Amino acid sequence: MAHPPETPRSDRRTPRNGPRSPQPRPQQPRPQPLNPRQPYTQHKTSQQPVAPRPGAGLQLFAPCPRGLEPTLAQELTELGADACQPTGGGVAFSGDAALAMSVNLHSRIASRVLMRVAAARCRDEDELYKLVRRTEWERWFSERLTLRVDVSAHRSPLRSLNFAALRVKDAICDRFRELAGARPSVDTRSPDVRVFVFLDAIDATIYLDLSGESLFKRGWRGVDDSAGAAPLKENLAAGLLALAGWQPGTPLHDPLCGSGTLLIEAAQHTLGIAPGRERSFGFEKLKGFDAVAFANLKQAAEQKAAESRAAVVSSKQALAISGGDIDPRAVERTRRNLLRAGVPDGAVVLKVEDFGAPRAAPAHVPAPAPSAAPSPAPANQALPATPRGIIVTNPPYGERLHAQLHAPYEPASGERSSAAEDPAPMTAADRAHQLAMQRIGTTLRQHFGGWRACFLSPDPELPRQLGMQPRRRTPLFNGAIECRLFCFEIFDRPAR
Repeated sequence: MAHPPETPRSDRRTPRNGPRSPQPRPQQPRPQPLNPRQPYTQHKTSQQPVAPRPGAGLQLFAPCPRGLEPTLAQELTELGADACQPTGGGVAFSGDAALAMSVNLHSRIASRVLMRVAAARCRDEDELYKLVRRTEWERWFSERLTLRVDVSAHRSPLRSLNFAALRVKDAICDRFRELAGARPSVDTRSPDVRVFVFLDAIDATIYLDLSGESLFKRGWRGVDDSAGAAPLKENLAAGLLALAGWQPGTPLHDPLCGSGTLLIEAAQHTLGIAPGRERSFGFEKLKGFDAVAFANLKQAAEQKAAESRAAVVSSKQALAISGGDIDPRAVERTRRNLLRAGVPDGAVVLKVEDFGAPRAAPAHVPAPAPSAAPSPAPANQALPATPRGIIVTNPPYGERLHAQLHAPYEPASGERSSAAEDPAPMTAADRAHQLAMQRIGTTLRQHFGGWRACFLSPDPELPRQLGMQPRRRTPLFNGAIECRLFCFEIFDRPAR
């Protein structure tokens, strides 16, 4: 089964089902509905489109950041999904409409939830058009809704993805025009319905998006988060916490918190706050949407979170989660984001701190209630007598690496890139960055014995700069940027 990965075209990997012999095209004007007593296992190489009946078992696919597929599969299993199969760029699974709604509301790692509505062999744009034209779109939405089509491919014989997307759009609109005398309008910015098409060397697979906006958009970010460097995506942050081995109740610290994404994901997880509580979903506009069932699902989730928040407020105790940043504006932005995300004020301890500085005690951000939560000490003090914990952070990187990562790619046949032959010289900012990483490494070794420290970075030189040897390196993608999650086990220093 082909699935739409989240990665650039050149990096896509699609599971293969082995060689397939050519089959004659059956001339059938309309698709036959599936037998509801049979599982959804019709072979993909048939020219007959595969379309699930409303209410029957659904074939679903959840894309995620590359590298998090096994973590997402575990999360989906815990949410009740069946037959979870990690593949390149996401996880295929099956379930009913109630599960699809629950995954959209509760998944912290999925990028979106897609429902497979058709699949068949496809060798050119005409076959793609016929496949989409035969698919019974009227089962799922009406011609009054707006539409967007996205096409991705891996080794497809089709030459132009833009032209393929145009043919898919034409096929959907032509079907509605024939049946209803009207067609959906196209809206690429805020469509009611999104259709995703994935093409490989043999097949086309058609998906109907159940999420709408990507699920990493939780609904709590403010306009001030758009200033400066792009923040870490929320679902990647949730995946980093899982890969680091963090669990609610384990002390967690992010010394370079930025806009607070890691802290917010940890706090919401601890409090049982559903990540999708503040947003809408694509399935709410589809035919057959059970508004009562979804309202009950949201009410149960909100009641659980409200009880957890009330317990934190009444106890006047902060969570075992803390963060800091050298920039006071970043700390204040984190505090505002925590409140927008439903985390009680003071539940997460925040500091303005230079984590690698050998002196200068950090200033606490005022909180309305006293806090007994553990928080790392400045580098000139001993670590407080608290349980051992985990540091997870996404440090900024120097100008030189930033230029290499964001330089325009200009392929030339048989030639090496000039950047590889003549690397950019190190700037004063780069040297300052390396010095900061060295100081952070010293702070970790001197004051965080027994802790685990995990850094997400595209810089392969980060372990050397920190002066530590990682126990584990996990390849991940932060958008299109290839990174590693470096995890270090920090040993206790012998007493003197």
